[in-house]
Amino acid sequence: MRCHDEVFMKPTSIPGWNALLTASFVVAATLSAVIFEQPFRTLAVVVSLTCFSIGIIAFLLGYWAAVQRSRRDVIGVAALFFLLGDVADKQTKRQMNTCFALQSAVALATALARPETDGKPGSTLAFGILVPMLGLGLNGLWGSRHGHFDARADVASTEVSKWQDEDHE
Repeated sequence: MRCHDEVFMKPTSIPGWNALLTASFVVAATLSAVIFEQPFRTLAVVVSLTCFSIGIIAFLLGYWAAVQRSRRDVIGVAALFFLLGDVADKQTKRQMNTCFALQSAVALATALARPETDGKPGSTLAFGILVPMLGLGLNGLWGSRHGHFDARADVASTEVSKWQDEDHE
């Protein structure tokens, strides 16, 4: 295990980062919705785009790890990205899905609170709608790295078949 994996990929690291980034978004979006002046509007956009970017990267890394892991485990998409079933312990599932729900609710509420900027249709707070990608991405990354999935039944039979095929040629 590499050093950065020990620091950033412990089962508790991803939920911790999710909570920290969610809190940052909630504070920035709420301040911007209430005050709606510069620099708060810019802060909300920067935080929203940062969360979105991290979410995209986490989503792609999680998806890649899940595809690799699916060779030996049965991984359902809903179980991976929403931590359904027995994929995660109750505390992790609650924390990760609460962050995702909070991101979604705050994004929708703040975007609807200010439908225009400086009298023009559209709001800088609409960038917050991108933030729930963070929750989905981090859920997928956690699930692909630490989730509990059933082993594929066909893996053992496939390995035997390959061995038998090589023996019979």
